[in-house]
Amino acid sequence: MQTSSTRTWLSILLLSALALPAWSADREYQLRVDGLACPYCAYGIEKKIRALNGVDEDSVTIRINEGLVVFQADTEAPIGEAKLKQLINDAGFTLRSFEHSEEK
Repeated sequence: MQTSSTRTWLSILLLSALALPAWSADREYQLRVDGLACPYCAYGIEKKIRALNGVDEDSVTIRINEGLVVFQADTEAPIGEAKLKQLINDAGFTLRSFEHSEEK
């Protein structure tokens, strides 16, 4: 027979597990970057993006000819445009545009 205390803890664990998806969300980011001209350039940006918390390392895609960087991240809050602009600037490029959306 379960005690009241055991039932309470089981309820808390169950509710916590159900709420887990609400604590973080998969988001897709699309960055337009000026100055991407070669695979070495792309590698520099890719390395910095993969170092961000929550980034799915296998999701980073860079289309050099289009100047497009796409990646997914599983984070509680969106990664801000200012942070990504600084990251791109630190890699030696210019962030032209920034978009993000939550994955369905």
